[in-house]
Amino acid sequence: MSYEVNDFETDVLDASADTPVLVDFWAPWCGPCQQLSPVLESLAEATDDWTLVKVNVDDHPSAAQEYGVRGIPAVKLFVEGDIEAEFAGVKPKPQLESWLDEHLPSEEKSRIEEAKEALEAGSHQEAEHLLWPVLEDNPDHDEAQVLMARALAFKDPNRAQVLAQEAEVADPTLRQMRDGVETIARLLELAEDPSALPENGVKDTYVAALDALADQDFDAALDQFIDVVRTDRDYDDDGARKACVALFTLLGEQHPVTQEHRRTFDMALY
Repeated sequence: MSYEVNDFETDVLDASADTPVLVDFWAPWCGPCQQLSPVLESLAEATDDWTLVKVNVDDHPSAAQEYGVRGIPAVKLFVEGDIEAEFAGVKPKPQLESWLDEHLPSEEKSRIEEAKEALEAGSHQEAEHLLWPVLEDNPDHDEAQVLMARALAFKDPNRAQVLAQEAEVADPTLRQMRDGVETIARLLELAEDPSALPENGVKDTYVAALDALADQDFDAALDQFIDVVRTDRDYDDDGARKACVALFTLLGEQHPVTQEHRRTFDMALY
């Protein structure tokens, strides 16, 4: 089967609107190209998820120049006319398969990206609906678990905490999100019985913040927590600062409540 390009715009740009196109920039004199090309062709023959197009840079120098090919082999994945991912050099077949799994679009990835956008927009219920099918198909999907925990943090903090604790994540953003979920779950539990809190001058303010948090009155909660940060930051093991960070993380940087209180919080710290 021939994978050689006839017309780059038709075979790659237009075609990638329907199916991802993997482009192999190569040349007959290139030894590494001769190693890589048969592996790419075998993978292409085994799937309908993407198609392979080979571009001989000697025959099509303008295409190579337009897409920044400075060394070959160079592999670029086009999705809807744009480069989604790329690499140069030779990869063994297992690494190629992992690379494709990571970068090829899928319904699961689309749902996760849409859920992220919904969460940043404050639409936690929409994010929840987007994420349930992902977790039904893959209950151990760590990123989906953390995102769902964020979506449920105020609605069902116990369930959110379980999801957060089950997820194993290395990404700093997801770790901060997971920590925020666990912080909020602890605070909401404390709101039900604040008797264990130490008695001092900020306890009433702190309890008022917990009550506002339980009522999802985030404006009032942040006002009170920030007051505690100013007055006695060490209270409840730095609990007020942790509460503010958790709320900003779970609500999102674009949320009106975050934007209203973030600067005041930063000033209170210093």
